[in-house]
Amino acid sequence: MSPLDINLADLIARLDEELPDANELARISEARLRAQTLSDLGDQLIDHYVSKAKQTGASWTEIGDAIGVSKQAAQQRHTPAAFERFTHLNRHGIVLAQEAARTHKHDSIGTEHLLLGLLGEPRGLAYEVLVAKTGSEQRIRDAIEEALPPAGEKALRGHIAFRPESKEVIEQARRASDDLGHDWVGTEHMLLGLIRAEESPVAQILRHLGFTSDELHETVKTEIAKRPAVGGE
Repeated sequence: MSPLDINLADLIARLDEELPDANELARISEARLRAQTLSDLGDQLIDHYVSKAKQTGASWTEIGDAIGVSKQAAQQRHTPAAFERFTHLNRHGIVLAQEAARTHKHDSIGTEHLLLGLLGEPRGLAYEVLVAKTGSEQRIRDAIEEALPPAGEKALRGHIAFRPESKEVIEQARRASDDLGHDWVGTEHMLLGLIRAEESPVAQILRHLGFTSDELHETVKTEIAKRPAVGGE
């Protein structure tokens, strides 16, 4: 019996019911999005209990044993405060960034993958700002594809680490949120983090597309002011 009150037949039936007129290729795309969401929720479920275990005094070695990974891997993947203030949409964008790295058979998550993650979450404010400025999602994707490293030979399984410049982007996103007086880190702050990491490939892409750090900061500030009830995206 499944440990959850859910099974494959239920997932298939629900998708078919919600997309009765879609063809099989469209259903594949939707199934992939739902699988990514399930994966993201699973990670957050583990994070919740890791946090509880740390509060009771469990060591990272013990937590790693419980998860089935090394102490170092457990600490890197499940440090409770790592994405504590990140919104659901922003966390999903990071999941999509990891999947982009995997799809391109890269062994680490670069800033290019982070931007692809933002483009993969059209509900986020970052997506709206990007497309409004450039006029085309495809124009941004084409610029990213030109900058991406060559594909690797084999797709990695499991966790994929962030490159140093991507870690800088995440830190800059937190700072951007603080600068704006926000208590969340949304896709809009991640976009600001990308352009603030000035030496990164994506910062160069964004500048080439006509963005500047100061203008982007003001755009985000203005858009957030228009939607005070949203609470960040």
